[in-house]
Amino acid sequence: MKRLVQTVRDPRQDGPVLRARRYGVIVMRAGRLEAIHLRPLPKWISRAELVPIPWRYHARGPRDACWLYYNQPFRFPNFLALKYVVSTAGTRLTTFHNALHVLDGIARIKQIDALLCDVSNVRISDRLLARWGWEPHKPQRWHRNYIKRFYGHYPDPGVLQSVLA
Repeated sequence: MKRLVQTVRDPRQDGPVLRARRYGVIVMRAGRLEAIHLRPLPKWISRAELVPIPWRYHARGPRDACWLYYNQPFRFPNFLALKYVVSTAGTRLTTFHNALHVLDGIARIKQIDALLCDVSNVRISDRLLARWGWEPHKPQRWHRNYIKRFYGHYPDPGVLQSVLA
């Protein structure tokens, strides 16, 4: 019987576990992967979307840490959706970028065709996203949807090894 919540510390060794689970949280601290927590249910909504909070809000916790929530929708099994990102005060751009490298590594392990996200933070520029391989997808009035396509051509796996703790 499958456990509801599992923790993966090394995605290279636990590839079959990552391939089988659809929902997870990538935990990064100081630019290094701490863990990937696999969840039984997807991330749908956050407290910040329900309660008005200041725009400079950061989660409590150690400095330079972030959590990336991803889902693999049942209707679209060849895609991963980057649903939500939470950071603490003092989180460096490098930590966030390395978390995206881990997400790319998960896409490689699962043989995913593309990553999708809806960027709501205006401080994340279109130029930065383009530099990291994301391109605009399905423009809508109140959403900035982006896609990072792989279709069998994944980033270098050596990048993932550099962020493992």
